[in-house]
Amino acid sequence: MGLDSDPSLEDTEASLVHWMWAEVSSSYLNIGLTVAIMCLVYKIIKTNNSGDPPPPPDPLPPPIKKQDMTLSELRKYDGLSEESEERICVAVNGKVFDVTKGKRFYGPGGPYSGFAGRDASRGLATFSVDPVSDQFDDLLDLQPSELEQVKEWELQFSEKYTLVGKLLRPGEEPTSYSDEESEGSEHGETKSKED
Repeated sequence: MGLDSDPSLEDTEASLVHWMWAEVSSSYLNIGLTVAIMCLVYKIIKTNNSGDPPPPPDPLPPPIKKQDMTLSELRKYDGLSEESEERICVAVNGKVFDVTKGKRFYGPGGPYSGFAGRDASRGLATFSVDPVSDQFDDLLDLQPSELEQVKEWELQFSEKYTLVGKLLRPGEEPTSYSDEESEGSEHGETKSKED
């Protein structure tokens, strides 16, 4: 005699089904939740089996030539300016990064759009996305833990985004970069001192 014909197993299965039906139909809330869960499962299965490839990402504009920027020059790279070809740059701890590939975060309507074309150091240090000042910020009034936070953000940006150059203090002269340095920075490369 196999398990399929065991009367105690059939009784257990029947009582389990009866219990589940009693629980689901015990209130309108349970019925609604069950229907919602079934709809979500259906959508997940349908999406996974659709076979349609996801749409390709928008192509990135041409790379930015390696350069140092003043705050006013950085401001042009807010993702909105036609002059910047929709490029988005953000300064962190004195360095300017091209964050265009993260435009869903830094672009118009993104959660960090207030940092686009600006020095985000203070906001990142204080965990604030409030509007950033248009004045140069030397960060001298930050606490040591906040300065450490800015350094950690700088490291994260340097690992993920292309370094464009440095953020210039008022009156500071820009560095003259060669074309070779610009090409290397476009690919996220940095030259070591040993080269």
